[in-house]
Parts: sequence; structure tokens; C-alpha cells
Amino acid sequence: MAPPPSLRQMVSVFGRIGVLSFGGPAAQISLMHRELVQNRPWLDEAQFLRALSFCMLLPGPEAMQLATYAGWRLRGVTGGVLAGLLFVMPGAVLVAALAALYIGFGAQPAVQAAFLGIKAAVLVVVLNALLALSRRSLKGRAHWLLAAGAFLALFVLALPFPLVIALAGLWGFSRAPVRTHQPAPATVALRATLGQVGFWGALWVAPLAVLWLLEAQFLLDLSLFFAQLAVVTFGGAYAVLAYMTQTIVSDFGWVDTRQMIDALGLAETTPGPLILVTQFVGILAGHGHAGWPMAALAGALTLWMTFVPCFLWIFAGAPYIERLSALPRLSAALQAITAAVVGVILSLSLWFGLHVLFAQVTPTRFGPVPEWASLDLNAAALAALAAIMLQVLRLPLPVALAGAALTGVALQAFGPGLI
Repeated sequence: MAPPPSLRQMVSVFGRIGVLSFGGPAAQISLMHRELVQNRPWLDEAQFLRALSFCMLLPGPEAMQLATYAGWRLRGVTGGVLAGLLFVMPGAVLVAALAALYIGFGAQPAVQAAFLGIKAAVLVVVLNALLALSRRSLKGRAHWLLAAGAFLALFVLALPFPLVIALAGLWGFSRAPVRTHQPAPATVALRATLGQVGFWGALWVAPLAVLWLLEAQFLLDLSLFFAQLAVVTFGGAYAVLAYMTQTIVSDFGWVDTRQMIDALGLAETTPGPLILVTQFVGILAGHGHAGWPMAALAGALTLWMTFVPCFLWIFAGAPYIERLSALPRLSAALQAITAAVVGVILSLSLWFGLHVLFAQVTPTRFGPVPEWASLDLNAAALAALAAIMLQVLRLPLPVALAGAALTGVALQAFGPGLI
């Protein structure tokens, strides 16, 4: 067996993964497979695939959790923390910088035009994610019905996202056999597992206790919401964005719909997990509440509440991967949830597309309905251009986003009569 890599080697490799991890989970997982399995013998194929299956069972960003698992496998908890942080922090630093620029200059016409181009490109990215997930996840009539039901529940009935996901998981769990074969025995003592749960669970909720004692109600509400979101984030950031918008915009009023759409667009321009959109939203909410110091604190708290539980799930559950992979009910529940997430992302795609392409969208009892006369021809043209760049020319996502943003600025500079 080859000796484990040094911490310096891990910093080099996982740092490169963190900086280059554009393009969403599929691209990030492919990058990790190349770096950790193909280019160096740090993980074998079976270990990588078992770890990926395990991470897909968990709430939260599966690519970040896969990186954390790989680090844990190589150098224990220290390696897991190092790998997880290196995957998240490059994107987090960039998101913080973009949020500051957005707050300072977002109202400028040229900046708004660039945002329009980015949002039009993101619409294509979301639709691509929907198509890829549907091909992979909808394997029979039952899965198609789950996806359709989830779409209607969210887009038409406006049911809570956690309820939809819970019902799908329970349906899948109840329909699976109890066991297909005897699971492998656990390889770690229960005491060690409880120690990890106790340490990381306490670390996760510690800010909540401090904020409650200080009676910092805004920050406490913000932290509680993103802690809840971390537990129900199955299917990635696309799946929970509509739920985030419903709660943050309608219930709390921390940001408006336009800011939420801009947040997703800018999050697509950064490396790392797309769920970093929560940090962007936290910064905007904090700034709107009490200026820059509150923006910095709110952004840090959203990062904490979003990503600390990822370490909890991995360090508590990773030693049991073989055992968990032998439990078919968990696998069936995940498959049902993933099928429902297709409907969730369809709901998001339709909501996002309506707000990007139309200036006026009216909420009704059957979901949002656009005012057809308010169609933005520039946005439609930019979306078509983005589709050509991504689907026909197969340009890398950062290049396509930059091209759409620059085209948006050019359209604004030459005037609305260009199209």
C-alpha cells in the first residue's frame, strides 16, 4: 500500500481542485476523479464510487462532501477538514468580493446589462442541469409521476420544499425491500461516532446559542434558516433556490426577487459549490439590515451554518460506507428524492426563466403568469446566444458567462433598438 500523501501534497492537489471547480457537481466530480484516481493512486475506482454514492445520500453539496471524504480517507479528520476547506474557500472569497461589488455598483446600467447576460446564460445552465438529471434519474413511470407531482406541489400549490422532499423519500423508502444482502460490519466503534457527532454538532450550533444570549434576532433568524436549509438541501442549490426565494423574499423580506436571481447568476461565475449562493444572499441581507459590518457577519454565519454540517455528515458516517451501501431502503429513498428534485428544478427553471425574460410576472393561484407584452427581446437574444455557446460550440462555462455578459453590455451601449 502506498504511503499517504503529505499535507503539502494535499494542499497542492486539493487547492488546485478548489480553484478549478467550475461548472457544477458533474464537472467537479469529474475533476476530482481525474486528480485523485487517474493521475495519482490516492483512491481506487471502487472507493471513489462508494464514496460518491454515500455523498449523494446526504443533504448538502455532494462534490464538497466527496472532497472531504477523500481527505479523510487519506489523512483522517485533519485531511478531511483541509480538503473540504480548500474546496470551498476559493469560491467563498470570490463570492464575498462579488457581493461587495454588487452592493457598490450593481445599480449602474452597464453592470445591470452584464447581469442580464449572465442570468440569460444561467437559464441555459439550469435547463441543461434539468435535462441531465432527468435522463439519469427518471427510470420508470413512478419516477415520472414523482417529478410531476413535485412540480405541481411547488409551482402551483406552493407547498413547502422540505415537505415535498420528505414525502418523496418516505414513498421510496416504503416501497423498497428491507435488505438485499447482509451489510458489512461497521469498522468503527460507536463511541468514536458519537464523539464526532457531539463535536461537530456542538460546533455547528454554537453560534445559535451565542446569538440567542446576545438577543441578536436578525442574525439568529438568518442562522436558523440556513441551518434548516443545510438539512434539506437534497439535489443541490437548484433544488432549494425556489424555497429560499419563497422564505427569504416573501416571509422575511431580506432581499427581493431580482437580487435572488442576480445571486444565482453570480454564484455560477465562481468555483466551488453553487450553494455558495447562500453566502451572497446573507451578505446582501446583512447589508440591507445594518450596513457593511452586519453584511460581513451575516455572510460568515451563512457559510458556517451551510458547510459545518457537511463535516458532521462525513466524519460521522464515512466509516460506515460499506454498511450503508448495502441498505436498499436508503438507496430507494434517495432515488425517489432525486426523481422529485427533477420536478423541483423544473419549477425553478420556469420561475427563473419567467423573471429573466419578462419584465412583469404576476403571481396567481396557478403559479406566476407573465405579461406577454413585457417580453425582454434582449434577454431572449442573450439566452439564445448562451445556448449556442454552451450547446453548439461547447465553450467552457466561464467563457460562455463572460461572453454573455459582454454581449449584454454591448446591447445596452448600442441602445434598445439594436434588437
